[in-house]
Amino acid sequence: MNSFFKRRRAAARLGISTFTLIAIASSPIVAADTVRTVNGADIDSTLLDFYIETRYSKPVATATAEERDNALSELVDIYLLTTQPRAVELANQADVKSQLELQRRGLLAQMTASDYMTKHVATEEEILQEYEQQTKLSPSSQYKARHILVETQGSAQAIIGELDGGADFATLAAERSTGPSGPNGGDLGWFAPDQMVKPFSDAVIALDDGAYTKTPVQTDFGWHVILREESRANEPPTLDSVREVISQRVSQNKFQEYMEGLRAAEKK
Repeated sequence: MNSFFKRRRAAARLGISTFTLIAIASSPIVAADTVRTVNGADIDSTLLDFYIETRYSKPVATATAEERDNALSELVDIYLLTTQPRAVELANQADVKSQLELQRRGLLAQMTASDYMTKHVATEEEILQEYEQQTKLSPSSQYKARHILVETQGSAQAIIGELDGGADFATLAAERSTGPSGPNGGDLGWFAPDQMVKPFSDAVIALDDGAYTKTPVQTDFGWHVILREESRANEPPTLDSVREVISQRVSQNKFQEYMEGLRAAEKK
């Protein structure tokens, strides 16, 4: 086991999360009252409050006296370890310095990205524009179909012959289909074309309601005989039902554009 994972396990035994260690090391500390001094290193109230919020995932004002005491005790343990002469030596080792720098940069990158997205939220106009764009791209129809999946083209052609002779599609699917829908008579329920592989969806679109394919349809799964039972217009979700998802997507797109701009500027 390498030294990195050993250090993580040691932190875990003290009840210290990796994120907490990174946050403490990277958080800006403003002037505050000293609550404890450990080997000459001060623990101030601002750091303690931040640790409590991180440790218990709640506002410091709601922390109990016991939680506050436990948090301070854990911080003392952290300071006891990190003020040892060996800790200073370790901090100057190349691998440790690299890990600390990556952790610091990672946290700062995360916080910078979060700050950017908070300050560049999607406007109502942008949400509506994205919704309309997604609505245009969504399929216009949905289909209800059954299928019979077999391994060879010959087997599929033989099944088509039996259907031409009046055999019941659902019964043949239950008896012959190797697909998971076979026991249910090959029933696939309602689906949009983009939910199926292209050869399958193309065949379904080309059929009329109530008709089945007269030639076998091949996909990576095998050979299909398909019955299109019904079709209906595809009703897109209401704007209100997807507003939050669209808002997040717009914000993410803004951030991606921001990152592309940074990359382009860095290359110049």
